Amino acid sequence: MRVLVVENMAKTELGQVGTALREVKAEIEVRRAYAGDPVPDGPDGFDALVVLGGEQSALDDEAFPYLPKLAALMRRFGDSERSVLGICLGSQLLARAYGAKNLLGEAKEFGWHEVQVRAEGQGDPVLASVGESFPIFQWHGDTFTLPEGAVHLAENDVTRHQAFRIGRAVYGTQFHFEADTALVEDWNRSFPQTINRLDPNWLAQYAAHARRHGEKANAAGLALARAWVATIRRGDASAAAPSDEVLEEAC
Repeated sequence: MRVLVVENMAKTELGQVGTALREVKAEIEVRRAYAGDPVPDGPDGFDALVVLGGEQSALDDEAFPYLPKLAALMRRFGDSERSVLGICLGSQLLARAYGAKNLLGEAKEFGWHEVQVRAEGQGDPVLASVGESFPIFQWHGDTFTLPEGAVHLAENDVTRHQAFRIGRAVYGTQFHFEADTALVEDWNRSFPQTINRLDPNWLAQYAAHARRHGEKANAAGLALARAWVATIRRGDASAAAPSDEVLEEAC
């Protein structure tokens, strides 16, 4: 099993998704697109695609000119029936790839927050793993409309479209289920000034937040990661890619 991972910012690690992939002995290839690593044209040679978060918006093409190509790549993976996972910025790019509208600055969340699983999610192969609701880490300001034909899986009071699925196994999650407490603590150390602007009390009160939410969020995140990894079909890496299509931006 070969999985392509695209990073859009330093310190955006796979976390619990990486744990789940290592459990099945997946071969992971990381492309740091923000640092100039090339984004492939298509899915040949890979069974699945993961696109992680970042500080930019999904429409920040001028500063990050690879973004349209990355959105097109997500669509090509999905159209070839391969498993796709977009987290945070990755979910916003996935929505863009499938013709939805990105909404900048309209849904600001930071820290652990509760997410409710909709009825559609409770019957979904991935979201069913976490029950009716779960705490999970959030760090975003943008959101998106739901792509046409997508299944709306999860929501909360701040961000209506917390998770969705397109087709068999193309998933977008606005929340950071890859971020267990170890990764959150790394972000605390790496981005203290940014975090202080978002929540001046977060770092001082972090230990209390972690005691309240960390264990349940860690369990939910790992359950989601394992469930998504289970959707990957081995052998797609050798399958032919679909013919190229022009992907129109829905901005």
